[in-house]
Amino acid sequence: MLDAVPSSRSNAGAPEGERVIKLAVLAVGGQGGGVLADWITDVAERNGYVAQSTSVAGVAQRTGATIYYVEMCRDTGRLPVFALSPSQGDVDILIAAELMEAGRAITRGFVTPERTTLIASSHRIAAVSEKIEPGDGRASSSKVHATAETAAKRFIAFDMEKIAADNGSMISASLLGALAGSDALPFTRESYEQAIGAGGRGVKASLAAFGASIDRARRITNAPPPGEKAVEPKAAETGSGAAAKVSGPEGLLQGWLDLAARVDALPLSLRDMAFRGLKKVVDYQDIAYGGEYLDRLDRAVALDSAEHDYALSISAAKHLANAMCYDDMIRVADLKTRSTRDKRVRREVGVKEGTILQVTEYFHPRIEEFCGTLPSGLGSYIEARPRLAAFLDRRINHGRRIRTDSFAGFVALWFIGGLRRWRRRLLRHKVETAHLERWYALALGHVREDYALSVEILNCRRLIKGYSDTHARAQSKFDRVLSALDLLKGRADAADWIRRLREAALKDEKGEMLDGALKTVASLGSDLEN
Repeated sequence: MLDAVPSSRSNAGAPEGERVIKLAVLAVGGQGGGVLADWITDVAERNGYVAQSTSVAGVAQRTGATIYYVEMCRDTGRLPVFALSPSQGDVDILIAAELMEAGRAITRGFVTPERTTLIASSHRIAAVSEKIEPGDGRASSSKVHATAETAAKRFIAFDMEKIAADNGSMISASLLGALAGSDALPFTRESYEQAIGAGGRGVKASLAAFGASIDRARRITNAPPPGEKAVEPKAAETGSGAAAKVSGPEGLLQGWLDLAARVDALPLSLRDMAFRGLKKVVDYQDIAYGGEYLDRLDRAVALDSAEHDYALSISAAKHLANAMCYDDMIRVADLKTRSTRDKRVRREVGVKEGTILQVTEYFHPRIEEFCGTLPSGLGSYIEARPRLAAFLDRRINHGRRIRTDSFAGFVALWFIGGLRRWRRRLLRHKVETAHLERWYALALGHVREDYALSVEILNCRRLIKGYSDTHARAQSKFDRVLSALDLLKGRADAADWIRRLREAALKDEKGEMLDGALKTVASLGSDLEN
């Protein structure tokens, strides 16, 4: 009769050579959690370990979450007794393929400060409850980070999904690289790479993602002694240091360096947001548009001070970028024809290598979108003539399905996306710029009398988002919220009321909460008059 290694539930006091290592992987559907568990098992066996892998399927608010559980110990000739699922307080390594899965693992008791190495991708997959919010319904990622740093013995987090996407692979390869880079298992890099190579499919891309992730993990951990926390530095790369990486024609590069130098000259607390906004604006249009963004931002900085920690300028940096990067037909077409989108769609659908992917895009332009892409004079001419606009709308306002995997379909969208070089001459740009300037002047006009109110007016730009009908509804809410300004000006709680109105508009898609809040504000105005 064979001797048995002690049960994995009785690790305490077991000889080092017989200690069972317990590892759990939490992954949502389509992230390759099963492949990752198989790789880990293969690596263990290549290093003289006995290993067992199991999975427990579950249901999450997205595509379904599964716990893959691996137990392993050195092969001593004795029969190991492995468990089928993880237990609270009894997990050595926990790998989460998404940040909120790490949070759920902590709440379930799988992560303990004296024992668990927690490895998590910092990217987010929004839950249904987060998506249905008209505003920003996302749960706080910073709270999960802070909790994880306390709850785990070591916490290693960075965007492993981006690394996988950049290398044309699945996140499972990045997660394996992070595990190898953590040195939580006593295995060599070569054995991990051999396990990937044994799969025979997508090996090159998987190895690339694995290599990038292991290097990133080792930079983060820097081989810390047991008990120390290992987290990714939060400081964003800004200014000329990041600009030096830009390649291209000499004039373009110099223009970017000049803009980056302007960001470097801004107050320190503002630079991160300003640089993010600058990158977004330049990607949306061009270098000159980035200069316009910084010119507008300078107007807020001139009225701001360190006394308020530059809250006004930070809000301006964020919302100016969003306002300048409005969604139009040109932007939609541009995004749909980018190579990064094709890679993302292939990854999300799970298309195998060598398989042809057919993509059908749905477009439903209204006469407003059509006129918006015309030169401002011609577009205004049509909109000013309702009968002509209605005649054209009957011929335009119907759904179109465009196959972007075909040459004709792709070229059609590519041509529309290429119109961005003429965007400044088009009607939509004229309308959006005029609206932006009215909003920005309104906000900055209240700085000296009520700094907090100016910040809240800037933040109201959150209400405007989307495309077509969605954009029209959002702008209607924006106008209704700011319509209360005349009643609130001069009140000590004016900023607080604008914030309440904005939050009411964001939480209720139908606008009933906003209607009620506006009635309350109107009654306040009536009380003052009486």
